[in-house]
Amino acid sequence: MNKNRPIQVILQLFLIGFAVVQLYPLLWSLLSSFKSNMEITGSNVMGLPVKWLWSNYEYVLTATKLSQNFMNSLMYTCATVVASGILSAMVSYAIVRMKWRLSKLVLAFFMIGLMIPVHATLLPVFLMLKATSLLNTPWALIIPYTVNALPSTIFILLGFFAALPRELEESGVVDGCNIYQVFFRIMLPLIKPAIVSTSIFTFLNAWNELMFANTFINKSNLMTITVDINSLRGVHFSEYGAIFAGLVLATIPTILIYVLLSEQVQKSIVAGAVKG
Repeated sequence: MNKNRPIQVILQLFLIGFAVVQLYPLLWSLLSSFKSNMEITGSNVMGLPVKWLWSNYEYVLTATKLSQNFMNSLMYTCATVVASGILSAMVSYAIVRMKWRLSKLVLAFFMIGLMIPVHATLLPVFLMLKATSLLNTPWALIIPYTVNALPSTIFILLGFFAALPRELEESGVVDGCNIYQVFFRIMLPLIKPAIVSTSIFTFLNAWNELMFANTFINKSNLMTITVDINSLRGVHFSEYGAIFAGLVLATIPTILIYVLLSEQVQKSIVAGAVKG
């Protein structure tokens, strides 16, 4: 008999319990999206819906602009992920792999961003966007989202670039590659797992962001899905079933992103453990 068997069983039970705790809020939100206000607020909070109300989804998709705002959020988020990923990789590569006088100063400049609360930047960013006439435009969200994602993404990519051997660049230069070819063809593919991992975190932060989206954009045709869902909460009456339906629809992209890219995240964790 395996002496470690009891420990393995206890560990598996713990992981199963942890998975249930993490997944139950998603299941509860899904069930609540088919309930009436009466069930959600008192008569049937935890159980299955007495009557499955598909009208909640019909309401948020037809009576509101959730579908249009869903596409707005997708556009802002994808633009943020691409821009922050490319810029962070370039900055990290320049700081770690290239020798120049101001590299440490540039690194300190970006790392200061990790210590500044996002909420503290609301008023200064608003004034800058107003001065440049970028309020109520897609750039009012894409630029702040990208800037906010740079410090943490650079911080993670620095370690991956530092662990790559110098011989890779030297062999590329010997073969006739310039600095851009070395970066895009040799170095960038090697840190793909790290870029995917940071892109997921950037996607989640930009997709779920509400404060900037609610402040910098007032046009209904440019609003994000988080603002649209928040608008369903009225002062005297709220359509809780419709709110949960909107939350379920807003959750689908994040689940799909993680499911499709989970293998790359695991590779990034393993690579980081080996490098450490």
